[in-house]
Amino acid sequence: MCGLCGEIRFDDRPIDVAALAAMSAVIVPRGPDGDGIWQQGRIGLAHRRLSIIDLSTHAAQPMVDSDLGLTIAFNGCIYNYQSLRNELEGRGYRFFSHGDTEVVLKAFHAWGADCVERFHGMFVFAVAERETGRLTLVRDRLGIKPLYYAEIAGGVRFASTLPALLAGGGIATEIDPVALHYYMHFHAVVPAPHTILSGVRKLPPATIRTIEPDGRQHDRCYWDLNFERTPAETELSFEDWQERTLAALRTAVARRLVADVDVGVLLSGGLDSSLIVALLAEQGQRGINTFSVGFETVGAEVGDEFQYSDIIAETFGTRHHKIRVDSATRLLPELPNCVRAMAEPMVSHDVIGFYLLSQEVAKHVKVVQSGQGADEVFAGYHWYPPMIGSTDPVRDYAQAFCDRTEAEYRRVVDPRFHGADASRDFIARHFARPGATAAVDQALRLDQQIMLVDDPVKRVDNMTMAWGLEARVPFLDHELVELAARMPDRYKVCDEGKGVLKAIGRRLIPPAVIDRPKGYFPVPALKYLRGEVLAQVRELLHGERARTRGLFQRAYVDELLAAPDEHLTPLRGSKLWQVALLEMWLQEHGV
Repeated sequence: MCGLCGEIRFDDRPIDVAALAAMSAVIVPRGPDGDGIWQQGRIGLAHRRLSIIDLSTHAAQPMVDSDLGLTIAFNGCIYNYQSLRNELEGRGYRFFSHGDTEVVLKAFHAWGADCVERFHGMFVFAVAERETGRLTLVRDRLGIKPLYYAEIAGGVRFASTLPALLAGGGIATEIDPVALHYYMHFHAVVPAPHTILSGVRKLPPATIRTIEPDGRQHDRCYWDLNFERTPAETELSFEDWQERTLAALRTAVARRLVADVDVGVLLSGGLDSSLIVALLAEQGQRGINTFSVGFETVGAEVGDEFQYSDIIAETFGTRHHKIRVDSATRLLPELPNCVRAMAEPMVSHDVIGFYLLSQEVAKHVKVVQSGQGADEVFAGYHWYPPMIGSTDPVRDYAQAFCDRTEAEYRRVVDPRFHGADASRDFIARHFARPGATAAVDQALRLDQQIMLVDDPVKRVDNMTMAWGLEARVPFLDHELVELAARMPDRYKVCDEGKGVLKAIGRRLIPPAVIDRPKGYFPVPALKYLRGEVLAQVRELLHGERARTRGLFQRAYVDELLAAPDEHLTPLRGSKLWQVALLEMWLQEHGV
């Protein structure tokens, strides 16, 4: 796992190596084990390396293959790189390293950009071609790895994080009105290509972008989800789907053991991470390092789920690490650092939890498996069952998921940001796409391809990589996701959601972990703002910088500040924290 950035120019001006170095400096935490800058002609690449596979300098980046005329900067992991290497060696290719980066480079030479269709993994990469001057940018199918870009005078820059692009300079930092609407409506999910800043965009998942030396650009989507079952699959029973899912999940977990370092597990105590531990133990892994985090209780909101993670740790004999965070001594002092680690504003309360957890985990291991994605893939959220038989699925989804109505939004933001209902329009367009006819499937597809990418997955990537920790997500193995998409709705939403996974879980893990109310990663201090946290938020929103920006209407902000516990979103998030977090992010990043 690493960080990368680069620039391609379409005029006769040289690559701005100083800007490349400035961008690279911002992403040091993503890759503390090595760095490099490469420039040739109109293309420049920079890279920060986190050594996971082939720890030697032979795998350093940017990686140049002079014989092939290709240079690559790569972020991610290709889990099937060994079998691909064997196939490429059979075609006559010779290797000078033992990692997956060189496999990607030679696969690109052998099969062109279509090589991505052979990859199992999470990845972003940039390949520069010496002979043509062409640059190719690629992002993995489910957007597990990020890539941002910005048009600059005479060229394009790109980087693993938005703040890295800001460090390079020359970026328009006005608020994007459409992105602001998404942020305030769509639970802070801002779909690609938008970001909160008008001058920065992000490459959509499953996209190959080809940039020619004259500035022409072409995008191709190389993967999509289809929720239609094959004729043979229509005959499968609930037990058949269990067996197929379990086999695919076993494969997904095993694939993510590929590393030259130890692999741990982020163990929340819920079904998903507990299944990962059980399957690792089933495959012979012993003494697995597992990690949980908890906060103090606020009111009736319990701040940890240690009782459940303890059950799994004891059952499977893991080396369990419980990290307790006191809001006064740890959360508040680290909150600005956590916000600076966000590539985009992320309103979920558990972001700071992942940040502090990752800080401790990185002291023990460099790679962890995590349970993110299971709810979106196997229908674990409460809004899926009511979608069955819905006569207005867009309305029903929006009522459950969206943070506020359009009328309330017009009370929130300054009138200069008023416009069309971009968020509900987006939901309606996505639901109407072909490939999913049932309302549940339409909601699942939206959550897998949009919400998941720009909320849970981005959250885990940003917070783990802030400490040089690689997080792998087996529930987002694309073959497992494809299988789950074709599963009948009734098998996913039964048993109050994730029916198939729960049935599998009852065969592998203690029932106490399964048959309990659904838990989340609780950070009560950011949900129920009071005391010192509330005082800081009040100071922030009443401060000169916030008043000068004029993003939010003062009357609405004062209404939230007067009774923060009374203003929660349908998903039980704090509306006050949502407003405060955006202003805090802008200030922490110098916008």
